[in-house]
Amino acid sequence: MSVASTLASAVELGQVRIAAESWPQHTDADGGGLAWDILRAVYEPAGVELQIHSVPYTRSIGLVQRGVADAWVGAYLNEIADRVIYPRWHYDADKIVALGLASTPAPTLESIGSFRLAWVHGYEYQRYLPNLHQYREVLRRSGILGMLDQGRTDFYLDAQDEITFILRDARVPSRYRVSPLIDLPLYLGFGDNPRGRALAELFDKRMDELVADGRLRPIFMRWKQPYPFD
Repeated sequence: MSVASTLASAVELGQVRIAAESWPQHTDADGGGLAWDILRAVYEPAGVELQIHSVPYTRSIGLVQRGVADAWVGAYLNEIADRVIYPRWHYDADKIVALGLASTPAPTLESIGSFRLAWVHGYEYQRYLPNLHQYREVLRRSGILGMLDQGRTDFYLDAQDEITFILRDARVPSRYRVSPLIDLPLYLGFGDNPRGRALAELFDKRMDELVADGRLRPIFMRWKQPYPFD
């Protein structure tokens, strides 16, 4: 199938079904957030309506693999290999940081592997950070500060925005330190099927246009987020 006919097929589909965890100001369940605004700018001018599904992250991947959703939000490149594909373009980038007690020596990207770590189930940071050996996955973020206070882990890894929300519940925020580690580009993961491939082709074509003429920059400014395409 030619690129032109693939793009035409995507437009004929009428909608793109995208699943995502509800991340505040990124993929809110009510349709607000940076990622949803970007994806509306990508697809709606091409005649494809955005249909969102708010589900936990690992479930969003499963919906795509089963063909219930066309894509999921917040993937790292090649995070999942089974029945999914990735576009050329990322849509944003995660600033991955380590949250720990201020009394614990600040980690670096080179030293983080020598500590006991935790992160949310499914995030697979061991694939993108060097030499991680001692880590555990948690189902929810609500108990992270308690884990640190009780010495059950040395550092919790997550995106900077998520850490900011976690620290809003801290009684004594100065008890904790946030250490930057790495920036990871964020992608959509599409189903490896004709519909998913057509929608990924359309995504890349539209991103070529939107990044070239700067039309995404005001969206990042509106949400007070750094622009990832400079």
